[in-house]
Amino acid sequence: MLLLLFFVLSIQFFSYWIFEPLASFLEYVLEIRLIPIIALIGLIFLFSAKNIEQN
Repeated sequence: MLLLLFFVLSIQFFSYWIFEPLASFLEYVLEIRLIPIIALIGLIFLFSAKNIEQN
């Protein structure tokens, strides 16, 4: 029972240690105030691509 508890706590600790910085970064990037900037970059990328029909 203690061995199982040790494994579960280890998995939870390492999952938090690995994914917490990624979740924190995504939370910052996807805040409401940054959505217009992300949309603007997406539109610039979309319309800057070469037209496929010209080939």
